[in-house]
Amino acid sequence: MKNTLAFIAALMLAAVATLHAAAPGKPNIIFVFTDDQSYDALSIVQKEQGEKGRFPWLQTPNLDRLAAEGVRFNNAFVTNSLCSPSRAVNLTGLYNHERGNGIASNFRPFPVNNVTHATLMRAAGYTTAYVGKWHMGSQRERPGFDYHATYKGHGQYADCPFIVDGKDTPTKGWVDDVATDYAIKFIHKQKKSAKPWSLVLGFKTPHQPWEPPARAQNLYAGELARTVPNVNTPPIYFGKEIQETRSKRPVPPTQPINLGYFRCVNAMDASMGRLLKALDESGFSPNTIVVFTSDNGVYLGAHATGDKRSAYEESLRVPFIVRYPALGDKARGRIVDEVVLNLDLAPSLLDFAGVPVPKEMQGRSWRTLLTGSDPSWRKSWFYQYFAEDQKGSNVPDITAVRTADANLIQYPGHKAWSELFDLKADPYEIHNLIDEPAAAPLRAKMLAEHDRLSKEVSYRVPDFVDRPRNWGKPGGLAGDLSKP
Repeated sequence: MKNTLAFIAALMLAAVATLHAAAPGKPNIIFVFTDDQSYDALSIVQKEQGEKGRFPWLQTPNLDRLAAEGVRFNNAFVTNSLCSPSRAVNLTGLYNHERGNGIASNFRPFPVNNVTHATLMRAAGYTTAYVGKWHMGSQRERPGFDYHATYKGHGQYADCPFIVDGKDTPTKGWVDDVATDYAIKFIHKQKKSAKPWSLVLGFKTPHQPWEPPARAQNLYAGELARTVPNVNTPPIYFGKEIQETRSKRPVPPTQPINLGYFRCVNAMDASMGRLLKALDESGFSPNTIVVFTSDNGVYLGAHATGDKRSAYEESLRVPFIVRYPALGDKARGRIVDEVVLNLDLAPSLLDFAGVPVPKEMQGRSWRTLLTGSDPSWRKSWFYQYFAEDQKGSNVPDITAVRTADANLIQYPGHKAWSELFDLKADPYEIHNLIDEPAAAPLRAKMLAEHDRLSKEVSYRVPDFVDRPRNWGKPGGLAGDLSKP
């Protein structure tokens, strides 16, 4: 009798899985994002770049598979290259200066009453879950999610304590493996439900201190990175003395690189492989949208620095892959050049879920770009960063405007630091054209676009910025003293 009941139960679960796989209605959604992953920290990108690839030895087979089975956006950017602010943009579809976003630094909790893609999808009948790295100050709440298995702040790579539905829970193992285990358990649990679901999975990788699991600790031993032309071109706010000193150094063909970073990326890729396998085994894959990206880029020695925050290419640009098998061959192995922003994530997920997108959201759905073009798509976009009380950071306030061909960077209160780059002639942003007479037409065009976009997004310095302790003081971090 027990065997008969077990057999009937197995048949019922299989039927539910088949129903999910064939369901033509609302798709399931998995949004996966890493922390500090460079846009070219994918082996598929390294292969494409050929001799220009900095890390030709990097291997990410599972992310390569995801790209081969989906759509890879070649020009994906963040509107604020910093962890918590970028995460808040993902959730809200709003710039960080907006009250409905509420996060302009790494030190504040996410407002629990914010409207997000999760709150709206849950209200529309989705089961919502958040697993892994949250990183909004030391916040324990996960507003908008029915289920969560996460940790406070940055957590730790080994044996990280998790918070599972509000309960402190010890764990054993590498943090991103543990997060993947929780994500897989959630997916399998949904086989018993007819409701659509949305899962966010945040990886700690490859944020410092770059501690890979045992399986990856010896990968890439002895490997060097190829250098880039801007390796001796520091940010303009570093000062003339540092710039002149670095500019005199020769550019070597290769240089040492933090291999722990790439070992973590490879280990995370293995976790992605387990996640994709679980989707296949559950029967959910055909009707599940998988989105993969990072919260910001990182320099990895480009521009003579290793952080992010500022408005050069390596900081702004992130990997971005979308796989949705239900769209068919048109959305398989496709590369899209239109610019997408983290601002677009919430509107896009809501669009697919059949949930009206609030008019307040400042991004737009990239759904049409998965299978075709859109002549009305954006040709320029606005970037912002607010100086925060972060030890070791000297990045001032920044606003910038990017187009396909140019980048205009401004530092409020420091007109002399303004920068203008012709990205076609100077993709590594080495030659500042702001005072070049020949660049006057480009300068005028970009300044006008900066003025237009700053007004369009209602740019302002919000009152919830966590300013450096020495902000505006003699010898302290320079800032626009007319702002709060």
